[in-house]
Amino acid sequence: MIRIKGFARKTRRLTKGGSLPENARDARSDGASSDGHSTSRSETTLNQSHSNGATPANLSNGAHRNGASGSNGQRASAADMVTEYLHGIVSALIPSPRTLRRPSGPGSNEAHLSSSNGASLQTLLARATEDKRAAESKALPAWKRALDISCIVLAFPIWLPLLVMVMIWIKAVSPGPIFYRQERVGYRRSRFMIFKFRTMHANAETRSHEEYFAHLMRVNCPMTKLDAVDDSRLVRCGRLLRASGLDELPQIFNVLRGEMSLVGPRPCLPKEFERYQPCHRRRVNAPPGLTGYWQVNGKNKTTFSQMIAMDILYAKKMSLWLDLTIMLKTIPALISQTAESRLASRTDRTVATGATVHGTNGSTTKI
Repeated sequence: MIRIKGFARKTRRLTKGGSLPENARDARSDGASSDGHSTSRSETTLNQSHSNGATPANLSNGAHRNGASGSNGQRASAADMVTEYLHGIVSALIPSPRTLRRPSGPGSNEAHLSSSNGASLQTLLARATEDKRAAESKALPAWKRALDISCIVLAFPIWLPLLVMVMIWIKAVSPGPIFYRQERVGYRRSRFMIFKFRTMHANAETRSHEEYFAHLMRVNCPMTKLDAVDDSRLVRCGRLLRASGLDELPQIFNVLRGEMSLVGPRPCLPKEFERYQPCHRRRVNAPPGLTGYWQVNGKNKTTFSQMIAMDILYAKKMSLWLDLTIMLKTIPALISQTAESRLASRTDRTVATGATVHGTNGSTTKI
């Protein structure tokens, strides 16, 4: 009501001064309300249009059309003046949010919008390019991916029954989860969760294995496994599963997910990777695998430095023929490692029980 009364006073002042045409004064007097409030038809139309969401431009166009359809052109000019005056008052009292965001100065709005849009567009393009390069750098080579999928599909009748049998065995001999998940460092330093069969009792400590591997990294000695015959942490036949590589059989699912390959260096723990020297970290330039060049060329008989050298050599010489050669050598290598593990287990058991050994000359020696 305060705005309407103020507008009425200004309208009366304009009318008395002769600023409005005679027809406009007649239209104003006809539009006055009978209860004493000096509310014009133009005000009522503006308030209704503002409440309904109409814009001032629509109002001015509507007023011009209404004035043009009348018999007198002065009525249209008077309505336009009143509408423009009301538009100025509304704009001054309620500025639009777009106006508030515009910077001052001629042409600054266009420059600001173009510069901000250009900067944001460049940022988005740069981020998209970086993401694409990172995805491409961490993706397996096409030929390697095709070889992995083909071998897994063809060997499906072999690895699936083994997978089911080991699952049933672990569930029968040890309560707890069947699978074991652990974070590893993969291709191009990407992190992923590796799947393994659980060969230790649930909630068994693994710190001793981490400390043992750290010791092997410092000294130049063969990388023999820490598994002992009387290790209470291992489930029944857990040592056999680890020696034969059956505990790593669930990593086939990592291969299917594209996180690993059938052939490649073994993925290391993040803590182990932190201890690597810069030259050692080149081994992650090849995708991690279930088997690899190191596994079929000595494995537990080699030192840490030799393992790193073999993995880097594979990363440089990686090819389809090399992968096929390593796959063919994997089965004989696993059989040999299993036999060595069983022999070592018998030796450890003999030493632990203090058995007697009969010499060739009939003498007996107690161990």
